[in-house]
Amino acid sequence: MPNIRPVSDLRNYNAVLNEVSYGNPVYLTKNGRGDYAIVNMRELDELRALKGLYGALEKGEASAREKGWISYEDARKALGV
Repeated sequence: MPNIRPVSDLRNYNAVLNEVSYGNPVYLTKNGRGDYAIVNMRELDELRALKGLYGALEKGEASAREKGWISYEDARKALGV
């Protein structure tokens, strides 16, 4: 179950930060609407890495659609394997 707190709870930020752990972010609402999330730094780094990976995969797929795919053998040769 998500941990949702009003942003005003940050007045006692230590209590809020103690509730944050890997895989357990705290979502903050402002005027009753979701506006912010506090996440564990390791989890944030992993999310950023995943975003970069997905971006690179999308770029590769777009290139393949535009320029065509290469065979497995040609890929091995290009990589020197």
